[in-house]
Amino acid sequence: MERLLILDSNSLLNRAFYAIPELTTTDGIHTNAVYGFANMLFKMREELKPDYVVAAFDRKGPTFRHKEYKDYKAGRKKMPEELAEQFPLTKDLLNLLSITIYEMDGYEADDIIGSLAKYAEKNGIEVYIVTGDRDALQLASDNINVVITKKGVTETAVYNYKTFMDEFGVTPTQFIDVKGLMGDKSDNIPGVPGVGEKTAYKLIQTYGSIEEVLNNIDNISGKKLKENLENNRELAIFSKKLATIITEAPMEFDLDEIKSQDNYNYDELKKFFFKLQMKSMIDKLPNSEENEEIKEKEENFNLESITEIKAFSELHLNLEEICYITYEVSNSERYSEISLDKLYISSKDKTYYIDFNEISLSNNEEAINGLKKIMEKENLNKVIHNGKSLITILNKLNIEIKDFIFDTAIAAYLINSARSSYDLLTLVNEYLCEDVKGEDIILQGKLNYKLKDIYNYFKKKIEEEDMEELYYKVEHPLIYVLSSMESLGFKINKEMLDELAVKFKEEIITTEKEIFDLAEEEFNINSPKQLGKILFEKLDLPVIKKTKTGYSTNAEVLEKLQDKHDIIPKITYYRQITKLNSTYVEGLKNVIDVDGKIHSTFNQTVTTTGRLSSTEPNLQNIPIKYEMGREIRKVFIPNNEEDILLSCDYSQIELRVLAEMSKDENMISAFTEHSDIHRKTASEVFKVPVDEVTSLMRSRAKAVNFGIVYGISDFSLSQDLHITKKEASEYMEIYFDRYPNIKGYLDSLTEEAKEKGYVLTILNRRRFIPEIKSSNKIVKSLGERLAMNAPIQGSAADIIKLAMVNVFNKLKEKSLKSEIILQVHDELILNVKKDELEEVKALVKEEMENVLKLAVPLEVDINLGKTWYEAK
Repeated sequence: MERLLILDSNSLLNRAFYAIPELTTTDGIHTNAVYGFANMLFKMREELKPDYVVAAFDRKGPTFRHKEYKDYKAGRKKMPEELAEQFPLTKDLLNLLSITIYEMDGYEADDIIGSLAKYAEKNGIEVYIVTGDRDALQLASDNINVVITKKGVTETAVYNYKTFMDEFGVTPTQFIDVKGLMGDKSDNIPGVPGVGEKTAYKLIQTYGSIEEVLNNIDNISGKKLKENLENNRELAIFSKKLATIITEAPMEFDLDEIKSQDNYNYDELKKFFFKLQMKSMIDKLPNSEENEEIKEKEENFNLESITEIKAFSELHLNLEEICYITYEVSNSERYSEISLDKLYISSKDKTYYIDFNEISLSNNEEAINGLKKIMEKENLNKVIHNGKSLITILNKLNIEIKDFIFDTAIAAYLINSARSSYDLLTLVNEYLCEDVKGEDIILQGKLNYKLKDIYNYFKKKIEEEDMEELYYKVEHPLIYVLSSMESLGFKINKEMLDELAVKFKEEIITTEKEIFDLAEEEFNINSPKQLGKILFEKLDLPVIKKTKTGYSTNAEVLEKLQDKHDIIPKITYYRQITKLNSTYVEGLKNVIDVDGKIHSTFNQTVTTTGRLSSTEPNLQNIPIKYEMGREIRKVFIPNNEEDILLSCDYSQIELRVLAEMSKDENMISAFTEHSDIHRKTASEVFKVPVDEVTSLMRSRAKAVNFGIVYGISDFSLSQDLHITKKEASEYMEIYFDRYPNIKGYLDSLTEEAKEKGYVLTILNRRRFIPEIKSSNKIVKSLGERLAMNAPIQGSAADIIKLAMVNVFNKLKEKSLKSEIILQVHDELILNVKKDELEEVKALVKEEMENVLKLAVPLEVDINLGKTWYEAK
C-alpha cells in the first residue's frame, strides 16, 4: 500500500519555535522553527519512507468558523515576529524539496488535512498526519494515522482507530463530541459550562454522541450538570460543529503532481541550508551521499607540491594575470619569532603548495629570492585571504607584495561584521554552499582553489551593497597601515617598567592594609566568598544580589554600594590596580621583543562597530581613571632619544558625527561657532547663562550628550548621575527640545533597523541588529540602543580609519621618516623625527581635519612629549 505523509505546518512550526532555544544566523535570521520543522520532516521521511509528501498551511484572514462565531480563537497571542518570519523560509524549503503546499482562503489547515486524508484513504493510500494539535485525532482510522509530537518535536505518539480507542475509550469521531461538551480554551470553543474532560468522556462513553446526551438529560445524575446541559443545548451542538474538521473542502488533489517530490535541486538545497547555517541538515537530504560522490568526481582540482628549490625559484613563471594566496604561519607570540610556515598559491587551474620546513627561508638567499619574485611580480594581481599578517611577515624579509587587489577576509567582515570567525573554510561552506573536506594539505589546497569563487562572490557583494568606497578607499589600504604599525612596534622603557613594578607592589600592599583596617581583619580580597562575608555579614551592608555560591560582589554591586561604606571605593581601587599590574606591568614585560619594543597585533575584523582592536598586548584599553593607570603610559617612549611622540586626538568626534547625521541646526551651530558643546548643553538644560554654568552642571550635561549617543534611557542616566529618574527624564526632554532633529533622527534609526535588520554609517558600513526584532523586551531594548549608536560610532570609525590611510600615504609621498605607531579609538600616536616636527604637525592636522566634508568642522587636539604620558 502506498503512503502519504501530511505535515500540519503551522502546528509543527509553532511547536518547534517554542521547543528549541532561539537560533539566529550571523546576519540575524531566526531559524529555530525551520530547524525543528526540517528535522521532523527528515525524521518522518526516513522512518515512514512515504510515496507522497504534502504540507498544509493556514491562510491569513477569517475562516468560515470565524464568520459563524466571531470569538473563535479570540484571545490567542499574536504570533511573535521571530516565528512569523520563518514561515516564508519553510515554504522555500518545501518548494526546494518539491513538496506540494496546500492552503485555502476560508479554511484552516486542519480542513485541508482532513479532506486530503479522506481522499487518499478512498484511493487505497495509507496516511500519516504529523501534527502537534490533538484536534487531528478525530481523523484517525484503520488507514489514517495521526502522529502527535510530544516534548517539542522529537518524541511522538502514533494513533490509528484501534490505538485511539484503546487509550481514550471513545472512537475518533466521538472525540469531536467530547470536545463539543468540554470546549477548547486554545480555540475559544465554549462547550457546556461546568463540563470538564472527565465528565465529557464519561457522557460520550455512555450515550455515544452529544445529541444522545441531550436526549437523555433526564437519565443523567447531578442536578447542576442537568441544568447546564438543558440550558446550553444549542451551545453544545454549535461547539461540536466548530470542533469538527471538514473532510470535503472544495479543492482538487492531484496524486501525480504530489508524487513528483524526488525531483529536487540538490545544489539549491545546499545553498539554502548554508545560508541558514544548518550544515548538519545537508547530510539528511535524500541521496546526499550519491550527490556528494558526483560532486567530488566533477571537482577540477590539481595540487602540486613544490619541494625543490629550483622549482620554487621558477614558480613565478607559472603564475599569470591573477593568483589566489592563503598561508600558514609558525605559532609564536613574539613578532621576531613569527615566520612563514606554508604557502598555497592558485593560478589558472592549478594550486601550488610550498612547505617552508622543506624549503627553508632561514638565511636561504635563493629561497627568499624565489618568494620575492612571486610577491613582487608586477601585472600579477593577488587575492589574499587575511593579507595583513603575510605583509607583516614578508616585511621582515624585505619583500613587498605588489598588486595586492583584494582581501577576502576583510570583504567578508564588511558584508557581516557580527561573525565570530572569518576563516576560509567557514566562508567557502557558507557562501559557496560547499562542503569541502580533506586532510590538512589537501583541505587547505582545496580551500585555496575555492578562493577564486569567494573573491568573485564578495567583489560582487561589495558592489551590490554600495561599499566600494569603504572597501577600496578605507579598509583595503588600511591593511598596509596596520601592517606597518605592527612591524614598527612601540618602544618600552624597561627601567621605568621595573620602577613601576615596585611602585605598584607598594600601592597594592598599602591598599590591602587600608582595606584590612576598615574590615578590622585580614582576608582574601580576591575571594568573592570571603569578601561577601565581610561586606554583608560583618559590615551589614545591604545585599544587592545573590548567586548560587553566595553573595555577588561584582563591579555593578560595588557601584551601588559606593556611598555605603569607605571600604567600597578601596576595594574598587584595589581591583583596578591589581588588574593593571598583572595585565600591563607584568604583562608588558613578557611581550617585549628582542628590539626592546612591543609589537601589538591590530585586528581589522573583530568589532561589530568597525573600530579597530589590538591584542598581545591590548593597548587600547589601558584604564586611565586612576593616576596609577595613566602612569603606565610613561613606559612608552620614542624609537630614539631625538624622536618625539605626537598624540593627535579628534575632539568630540561622535557628537560631531551626530550633528552631521541628524542635521540638527542647533548642534551644528554650536560646533561651527566653536562653542564648548558641554557648557552650551548645560546652559540649555539648566536654563542659566553660559558664563554661570558650574563644573557640576557641565559634567552632567556631558553625561547627557554622550548618553544620547549611546541611546541611554532616563533610568540609566539617573544611575550614572545619581539623580532621580524624574530629574533625568526632565534633562532629556529639555535636551531634545533644544536639539529637535536628534530625537527624530534616533527614532528613524530604530525604525530603519526594524525594517531592514541593519543600520548604516556615513560610508555605508553595515551593522546587523537582530536584537531589535526580539520578543524579549530587554533584548529588544538593547537592539534599539545599538541601532542608535552603531551609525555614530561606526561613522567615527570610518573617519579615523580614512584619516590613518591619508596620513600614512602623505608621510610616504613626502618621504618623511616620521611614522604612525598606534591608534587608540579617536587618537593617533606618531613617532616623529625632531627635524620633521612642525611639518608633521601641520600635515596630520590638515589630513585629519579634512578627511571628509561634514556640516561641522572636525577638530584635532595635538600634544607632544618624550613619553606617551606626556603626549596625552
